[in-house]
Amino acid sequence: MNLSKPVVLKSNKYGINLILDDSMDFESLLDCIRERFKDSEGFFKNAKMAISFEGRKLTQEEEFRIVETITDHTSINIICILDNDALKEELIRQKIERFEDEQAGKTGEFYKGTLRSGQVLDCETSIVILGDINPGAKVISKGNIVVLGALKGNAYAGANGNEQAFVAALDMDPIQIKIGDVMGRSADKVTGKRRLKKQKVVSEPQVAIVKDGNIYIEPITKGLLNNI
Repeated sequence: MNLSKPVVLKSNKYGINLILDDSMDFESLLDCIRERFKDSEGFFKNAKMAISFEGRKLTQEEEFRIVETITDHTSINIICILDNDALKEELIRQKIERFEDEQAGKTGEFYKGTLRSGQVLDCETSIVILGDINPGAKVISKGNIVVLGALKGNAYAGANGNEQAFVAALDMDPIQIKIGDVMGRSADKVTGKRRLKKQKVVSEPQVAIVKDGNIYIEPITKGLLNNI
């Protein structure tokens, strides 16, 4: 197949399809791929995507070298190589969504200000709040929640079902905390099977984590942080 361009990029639902000239020698083709993606860096900057190939039969080693060339010279993150097989589409979708969920706890953003009653802050990543969360306010995050102030409202970490997430605050006195699918309420505000189990009531930085199906609130120590 002879193309007007040796490398053509076509976007699809989960990433990009790379249409390659089948007559060019592979090393020259790699150079063209590198330049093509460098020219498109502004469009694809920091993108997470799957990649597929068309127009040329590639060995597994050649596929890996193409991916390596793209990731070494751009900020693109190639999650997987997929075949042009419609039957695999659902598996690819699940893999990409799972990857994004896992990344949510490793990245984060900042919010400066106090959340007052009725306000809801919903985040795709971990969140650091420079302020208080008042009673009646709520923070929801797919990652972790860190409050550099007083947590007196509701906090929901690991909203993608991740029970390894945590909630930390300088002053921990929440109405309700949920981590993954585990919910806890302040023991002095409501009765129930799953309560927030505090090791001791002190005014010091504390963190809420899931252990044995319950949410525990404990003082922040170096040893505890290493185990989170």
